[in-house]
Amino acid sequence: MVRTEEDRDIDESACERSMETSSSETKPSGTRPAMTDVAALAGVSHMTVSRVLNDPDSVTSKTRDKVSAAIRELDYHPNYAARALATGRSKSLGVVALDSALYGPASTLYGIESAARESDYGISIVSLRVPNRQSISDAIERLRAQGVDGIVVITAHVAAVHALQHVPKQLPIVVTQGALGGPVLGASVDQYAGARLAVEHLLKLGHRTVYHVAGPVEWFEASERERGWRETLRDADESIPKTLRGDWSPRSGYGIGRKLSQEAGLTAVFVANDQMALGMLRAFSEAGLVVPRDVSIVGFDDAPEAEFFSPPLTTVRQDFIELGRRTVTLLLASINGRRNETLPIVRPELMVRQSTGVPKR
Repeated sequence: MVRTEEDRDIDESACERSMETSSSETKPSGTRPAMTDVAALAGVSHMTVSRVLNDPDSVTSKTRDKVSAAIRELDYHPNYAARALATGRSKSLGVVALDSALYGPASTLYGIESAARESDYGISIVSLRVPNRQSISDAIERLRAQGVDGIVVITAHVAAVHALQHVPKQLPIVVTQGALGGPVLGASVDQYAGARLAVEHLLKLGHRTVYHVAGPVEWFEASERERGWRETLRDADESIPKTLRGDWSPRSGYGIGRKLSQEAGLTAVFVANDQMALGMLRAFSEAGLVVPRDVSIVGFDDAPEAEFFSPPLTTVRQDFIELGRRTVTLLLASINGRRNETLPIVRPELMVRQSTGVPKR
């Protein structure tokens, strides 16, 4: 049997009226306006109210305005439990996120929540301390038990992305900042292009080579930024120093900076995130190196405090709000059966400030 949109409107309205009638037996009358109250005030049917809420483009602007005015006047809020019973959709998205204070993952979560809210979806979050196959599987099962319509996994960990290959194929899932082109839908900022922007900027200033402080090997973002650094130097036929590796923290940037400050011929460093760059700035200052007179530094992320470093940090900006929007767009398309829909990768932007300059002659 094929169910029409009108069937779903009738079912949703009936479910809402039933649930509101049941709740009125235990709650004082008038505590919550119903869809039928909105319909009566607007002078339309309850099915028209349902269409305004669920498919506003199918209703004329005049009718939509009347219904919207009635909703505001009554302070009406849709009964999402009723909607879920009638449509099989909870209007809720699950998010699996790494339990991290790092600017990138935290900002990605905010972008996803904002985009979901704009699409009239709520989110349920499960945080992970260790992203591996078991923890990812457990988190997804917890969210499925809550009846979410689809799931976003915020992780650039290699092991976590591989774990997603074992989840049920019928479950709509999008991963952010993982490797694209695999069996799981993905949305990402172009980390490789961002690294090239950073290194090309330093080479154009006249630096003969650029050292690189990379992130942990198990992060896709770190490997893509390292690849962009390496290939830009190779394409410019410049020498490629040995990769230095941190853990994203200012402390690791500080430790590496203390060692680099003793490196003969050092004039430029591309650091894989702003927090490690912050630690490096302090290490260079303690070693008597003046940035950018003696050495130029470029970071990655454009964290809010980056422009207030001393000196203000040249860095690669990631648009996490746009990343969130594209992630939610992909997930909703998958939920609605458009599994093969793709969106262009988010392009980064170089923010040039006072931590970079021409090398000393």
